[in-house]
Amino acid sequence: MKIIDSTPRADGFRMPAEWEPHHGCIMIFPERADSWQFGGYSARKAFAQVAEAISRSERVTVCASERQYENARRLLPSRIRVVEMSSNDSWARDYAPTFVTNGSEIRGINWNFNAWGGLVDGLYFPWDLDNKMARKLCDLYEKDMYDLGNFTLEGGSIHVDGEGTCITTEACLLSAGRNPDLTKNEIEHNLHEYLNIDKVIWLKRGIFNDETNEHVDNICAFVKPAEVVLAWTDDEKDPQYELSRSCLEILERETDAKGRRITVHKLRCPSPVTVTAEECEGLDSCDFQPTRTPGERLAASYVNFYIANNAVVMPFFGDPADEPARELLAKLFPTREVIPIQARDILIGGGNIHCITQQIPIYTNPR
Repeated sequence: MKIIDSTPRADGFRMPAEWEPHHGCIMIFPERADSWQFGGYSARKAFAQVAEAISRSERVTVCASERQYENARRLLPSRIRVVEMSSNDSWARDYAPTFVTNGSEIRGINWNFNAWGGLVDGLYFPWDLDNKMARKLCDLYEKDMYDLGNFTLEGGSIHVDGEGTCITTEACLLSAGRNPDLTKNEIEHNLHEYLNIDKVIWLKRGIFNDETNEHVDNICAFVKPAEVVLAWTDDEKDPQYELSRSCLEILERETDAKGRRITVHKLRCPSPVTVTAEECEGLDSCDFQPTRTPGERLAASYVNFYIANNAVVMPFFGDPADEPARELLAKLFPTREVIPIQARDILIGGGNIHCITQQIPIYTNPR
């Protein structure tokens, strides 16, 4: 693996849309006791169900610590590769490499990761092992890498259509804990150069109480060029209503990089999901503080799905809105099987199915 002193845009590489063909998917086995309740046993089962569903149509690699390697290998099907790799937590979307392609070769991008805000409003310390994973994974896959380690960004903060358009949120990328010395235009310039896009659509906000500073992958996602799903509620008393309404107003007046109007499909949220006292009792403290409090609202959204080669793997919450959400995604992805996973035990950790996965685009050139 070599570090490339250039940019993907200069070299003709781009970040493809998630629905484009995959070589595989990266996940990380959960074990952190202040993220995953009661030692992570329930979370591991949910992660394994996600990995198994994805592995039906693409290669899955799960990274596990030395302590958990044997448990991961025993729990996961033999067709899923397990490799020993240390990390601080289990959010592959946010610190595994972002992969770009020129159509035959792929390369990785290493962004800086500081646990969603560093010492300003980050969620844990240290995060040093997480911040090394992109480089280690590029080594594992023998892929060259663009190193933008002086620019803080997580994979969950961006969605692209593969045709020149990126969607993100101001609440996240303009937050004080990420790149406070850069202007909005300078941040956008980095997105243009490293994702090889021509337009950024800036949504103001994301999902209420999303502790990532409101990642876009929980509120809005491309499902095809010029079409998105948007997390939505009709309840005007819900604090989510104004956040989603703001996104809708922006999307309805925007066009994509090719000048097309954007079609918005409303993907209605479940009823508010709150953490129980029993669940809180199963979580270790972090820096002498509880990581969850009874009654705390979790950032539950059906938008946090993963598009695999032949499937869409989506979260279910045991809510009446589950099945209508599945039906809408089945309509939008008619050639893929929509596979629901009961995801509460992932959500308690702070994210969901898209957050724990990172796709690897298909490639034909071994280098």
